[in-house]
Amino acid sequence: MSTTSSDPLAALGTLPGVAEAVGSVRKAVDRVYGHRVMRRRSNEVTAEAALRGARGSAALSGADWNLEEVRRRTDFRGDDEASTMGAALRLTAEAGQLLSIWRQSPLRVLARLHLVAAGGSSPEGAVGRPRLAGESVDEPLIEAAVPGVEEMAGRLEGLAQLVIAGSAAPALVTAAVVHGELLALRPFVSHNGLVARTAERIVLVGSGLDPKAICPAEVGHAEQGRAAYVAAFEGYLSGRPEGMAAWIAHCGRSVELGVRESTAVCEALQRGAA
Repeated sequence: MSTTSSDPLAALGTLPGVAEAVGSVRKAVDRVYGHRVMRRRSNEVTAEAALRGARGSAALSGADWNLEEVRRRTDFRGDDEASTMGAALRLTAEAGQLLSIWRQSPLRVLARLHLVAAGGSSPEGAVGRPRLAGESVDEPLIEAAVPGVEEMAGRLEGLAQLVIAGSAAPALVTAAVVHGELLALRPFVSHNGLVARTAERIVLVGSGLDPKAICPAEVGHAEQGRAAYVAAFEGYLSGRPEGMAAWIAHCGRSVELGVRESTAVCEALQRGAA
């Protein structure tokens, strides 16, 4: 991501179509927060959104399990798919504990997220820190060239400074850029997609757009499909205004689909069916 603006994130908010995406997301979020179930049972909606969000993120990383299987399982050790699902669930649980730290120390949060995701699955000594020269990246789905270590470190520091400085940009724009930049950099030896989508969640919740964490964008990313996710990300990678706008709009649509999922949960709770 590059721009000459003193507030580059806010500058992205002026791209064609972005304001419309931001407005559409805001309206959708307001509607679900206004649902009568949210007055008394918001904790149940939050818990269900977390489960469904983790399932969606894991699906994009190759573990496309149905929701009932995720509910049923208690042991996520063993094969790669189970490990991926377990990592996604751990990250979703951890995200809420890191909200207060994100704006002061985003690199610390990212390191913690990788530590939580990787567990004992990454090479010894490579967990919870950015990759070093010569270390390979194991990342399903994203096939774009991996930036060199020096470029990665510089851009990662730049992203951290943007977060710390704050911006007038809408939360959707900031969340989309954090997500896209982490996918582009793949700063860790593994689990970068899961970490990137968790960071997006942290921004959306911590910004106040979705303070109760009931609008899981991960659900929408998975629902739109892996091909659409990769195509939108390639727009981000291009750095062109239309590509960046398309990526932000894709992330916005993902939030809206997450809202739709949680609205269905609210309706089911209201009927006493969930």
